[in-house]
Amino acid sequence: MTPKERVIAAIEHRRPDRVPVGEMAIDFELTEQALGHPTLYRSKWKEYEALWAGQRDEIVASYGRDIVELVRHFDLDYLAIPLAPPRMDHYEAPEFVGEYMWRDASGRTWQYSPESEGHAMCVDPIDMGPEDIPMPPDPAPVDWSRLEHFEYIVKELGDTHFIMGRVTAGLFPWQETLGSLDGFLLKMYDDPAFVEKAVESQTRQAIAYAQAMIEIGCDAVSPDGDVCDNRGPTMGPALFRQYSLPSVRRLAGAIHARGGFGIMHSDGYTWPILDDLIDAGVDGWQGIQPRIGMDLRLLKEKHGDRLCFFGGVDVDTLVLGSADDVAEQVRYAVRYASQDGGLVIGCGNTVMPGISAENFAAMLGTAREIGTYPIHL
Repeated sequence: MTPKERVIAAIEHRRPDRVPVGEMAIDFELTEQALGHPTLYRSKWKEYEALWAGQRDEIVASYGRDIVELVRHFDLDYLAIPLAPPRMDHYEAPEFVGEYMWRDASGRTWQYSPESEGHAMCVDPIDMGPEDIPMPPDPAPVDWSRLEHFEYIVKELGDTHFIMGRVTAGLFPWQETLGSLDGFLLKMYDDPAFVEKAVESQTRQAIAYAQAMIEIGCDAVSPDGDVCDNRGPTMGPALFRQYSLPSVRRLAGAIHARGGFGIMHSDGYTWPILDDLIDAGVDGWQGIQPRIGMDLRLLKEKHGDRLCFFGGVDVDTLVLGSADDVAEQVRYAVRYASQDGGLVIGCGNTVMPGISAENFAAMLGTAREIGTYPIHL
């Protein structure tokens, strides 16, 4: 089988030749170790600085080139592709208010942590009302410059590999609006008109870009919608069903209408809403964290005939565990969740800084060693 055929078989609950492998994202640290050269793809602070310095085209070129190289270097069956910064005449550096801290045009203050090397977080949010949210037309326009690297990747890999695009789903758009998680949660109770308009605005944009990705040649789209923490849905199941679930249903329907698969990304304890996601039309789910109770054996028993699982290895294990620990989690996932397809092995989150090349290799190597069908463990 080709990598594309392998992943599609897993999603459709058919036996591929072996359990597929792939990732939602690989951060710069492992990318540079693997490829032997610098990258701007998911390079965090370096990417921010490059954008402010007018190197947007270099960033987009790095996205395309390095994603293709990563797929070939690690022999992945898929790697998801993010949207790129839009083409603009000029990117102006923001107003800095401290070291690694800046204020954006809307007045929100953001801070980057070089210690964690994660995404910048809003540390000084703003307040907004419904009148402050711009509403795009329906259908929303697409800035095709944000998809330039998709055309290159599809040209290089589209015939052989499973191509997945990533869009911000808009299910819980607190970062895109206020910048405050707590503030957005309060508005879910106090200002439903604001929340409804925020979700609608982001959903229209997500649908437009998801359809554009399929038009270019993607096989699937992953709506990024982190709506859970380690305790369950951040807003609770009732508010999730009120505000977010209709957006999931519309996104899944739009993706299916163009012939693609919808692979939901959401970390955390997702048990309380998994039935809702499946009923909304989601084909697969990435973001599985076994250590907090998202056990693949139980997931397969309850949802294995309706949902394809992307994951199997905790990011904590990849960062802090040994290669043997990683291999054991792969064996558990394959033993209990690979029957009749339905499993794609990978990190349960994204491949972040701190994950060693040895542990990443152990994950991929173990999956290939034991994951050939028919599987006997």
